[in-house]
Amino acid sequence: MFSRLKMIATGFAAVAITTLAVIGPAEAANRDKAFFDGVQGQWTGPGEIVAGKYKGTKFTCTLAGSSDNNGSGMTLDGSCRVGIFKQPMKATIRSAGRTYKGKFLDGAEGKGLDIVSGNVTGQKIVVGITRAKLNGAMIARLQGKNTMTVTISVKVDNTMVPVIGMNLNRDTDEIAVGSVD
Repeated sequence: MFSRLKMIATGFAAVAITTLAVIGPAEAANRDKAFFDGVQGQWTGPGEIVAGKYKGTKFTCTLAGSSDNNGSGMTLDGSCRVGIFKQPMKATIRSAGRTYKGKFLDGAEGKGLDIVSGNVTGQKIVVGITRAKLNGAMIARLQGKNTMTVTISVKVDNTMVPVIGMNLNRDTDEIAVGSVD
């Protein structure tokens, strides 16, 4: 009798593990897709370099957010302006199994950074960034329907130090709707 109960319990455990293995990634993909879809649209707003050589430098960014059709990634593409100087900005994040990979600008082999890991939790994505000996993280958080904050931090002596912060607002066109009499 004990071996039969053990066999049934083992069978239930196997079914439960198989179900979690199948449903788990699908549910995670749906949650991730919800975040990526929430990034779609036009975003503008101020930012500031809060540490390092250029501390105190303020800038304004205009970015277009888009998500993949299958919900496995996103792109923020546009530019940031400091005074009369304008710099192209682009971050691309794509699913890579249970994590995310991508590039900021042209990646670490160029003038940018590589995105080497990532995780979406609710309305927030945290990605690992690297370039040569520099390691850090970028956190993008949707706060409500039309606000996104982005923080970039770098690792200094085992401590994450925020270096760039941005507060972006979704551009929403107000279209007057009415009737003509």
